[in-house]
Amino acid sequence: MKIIRRGKVQKYAFDNRDKPCLRVKQGEVFQVETDDALSGLIADDSDNPLVHPMIGEHVAKLQQSYPPLYNPVVGPIFVDGCEDGDVLAVTIDWIDPWRYGFSGILPGVGPLTDSLSRSDCAKPSVHVIEHLPGPSGHTRDGTAVYSDSLSWPLEPFIGTLATASQREVFTSVLGQGAFGGNIDCRDICAGHTIYLNSYNRGGLLYIGDVHGGQGDTEYTGIADETRATVQLSCRVIKNKRLPCVRIEKPDSVVAVGINLPMEQALYDATNNLMAWLEEDYGVPAKDLYVRMSCDPAFRIRTYQVVRAMTLQHVVGAEYPKNRLFNALTKKKGGKKTAAGRRPV
Repeated sequence: MKIIRRGKVQKYAFDNRDKPCLRVKQGEVFQVETDDALSGLIADDSDNPLVHPMIGEHVAKLQQSYPPLYNPVVGPIFVDGCEDGDVLAVTIDWIDPWRYGFSGILPGVGPLTDSLSRSDCAKPSVHVIEHLPGPSGHTRDGTAVYSDSLSWPLEPFIGTLATASQREVFTSVLGQGAFGGNIDCRDICAGHTIYLNSYNRGGLLYIGDVHGGQGDTEYTGIADETRATVQLSCRVIKNKRLPCVRIEKPDSVVAVGINLPMEQALYDATNNLMAWLEEDYGVPAKDLYVRMSCDPAFRIRTYQVVRAMTLQHVVGAEYPKNRLFNALTKKKGGKKTAAGRRPV
């Protein structure tokens, strides 16, 4: 199996001029080892690890550039058979977070960065979160230990997944769009397939910024940031263009919207969902439009609402597959047939 080891490749932009660091066939399974969003804030995985402070030399070096050198990614990965005008479908097998992750407060990031009434919430700090293996012997189904008295199940996902654009270079910390990017979407996780537009030959996929878990909105701008190993594969959908990122889960579909303000991201996500279900499932737009107001199964997911430089808000509109097939069952020639088909 092909593996990109941690530290071998480290980029801070999605740039189609980068030489591919790996070439894979469609359906070929491969692994990528990623660094954390602050390029090794926790330096080792010993019982007493070195943890760099948020205002120390380590972070200062990252902030010397503009935008800062946050969110290192691995790539680009060249996928055979992928061209400009196709869609790259990325299926994630599993994600193993490193032994440690961290959260905390980064100077200049978050809604309380200039707060006077809650001054403690404006002070830079690091909070180490230990990741314990689960029943599998891996952290993919393990536990996040926040404190001596508080822990929760790990829910690892890829915070930054993107293809390179055709005409612009986007940084891995601020780049967001129909190509993916730093969207910190909790549904980019094991067992799901993520659909991204391809704007170049080979697709040119970038991966990084894994989180051990995250609450809705990633309110402070820092979730459970961690190094990780990811196993995944890709396939190509020819001659397809999406309005934005789409995610296929085992039992539902999620259409993503990326915009400012948050309500516009919500509108974009629902329009993306309507287009998807009309084109690929045959659901009339008017029918879905009405159902979104009355069906409790329709959900809005708030993934990223971070106050930091030019980052936009990221929202997902989700609808279960069983509602699609059940609602679309119709009579044809005296027999009932399902109008739905595999989503793209």
